[in-house]
Amino acid sequence: MKNIFEKNKAVLKFLGIFIGSYLILASLYHWYLQVDLFENYYPDFITNLVAVQTENLIEFFGYSSKISPHPVEASMRLFVNNEYLVRIIEGCNSVSVLILFISFIAAFHTDFKRTFLFAIAGSVLIYIFNLLRIVWLAIGIYHYPEYEELLHGTIFPAIIYGTVFLLWIIWVRIVSKTKKDE
Repeated sequence: MKNIFEKNKAVLKFLGIFIGSYLILASLYHWYLQVDLFENYYPDFITNLVAVQTENLIEFFGYSSKISPHPVEASMRLFVNNEYLVRIIEGCNSVSVLILFISFIAAFHTDFKRTFLFAIAGSVLIYIFNLLRIVWLAIGIYHYPEYEELLHGTIFPAIIYGTVFLLWIIWVRIVSKTKKDE
């Protein structure tokens, strides 16, 4: 048994850091959602920020846009050209995806500075792609409502998770090259 642990020490270390990081970050996020630190923002500060930024980006692309709190659910309703199209829920704010991304980066780490900078840069990129994903989804549904399920259920999740996967590959290459050079 000891031999198995010794042979797989790197894998077990990776899994321990990944799972530990994920649990800590997910717990902190869950706490944030429960505590409601920013009472003036509905349904929570980050989701509200994503909704406001989505509204502004849609306007930037030449469409009329409006958000409003959903009267029944914890979400923001998004209107494009006065047509209610989608709701932005907590799951749309990319935090869960960022937790997954950062946990992997932490588990497959190199020196602190490089790991920290890549986690920050990657998180910003994922956040921006997520905003664009919501904007394109809303505009896509506005023009092609018959493809809502395909757009929401397949194409746009592929964009966000594809971005995370590509960033992970880039990170593994950076870490592998760094360790090889040392």
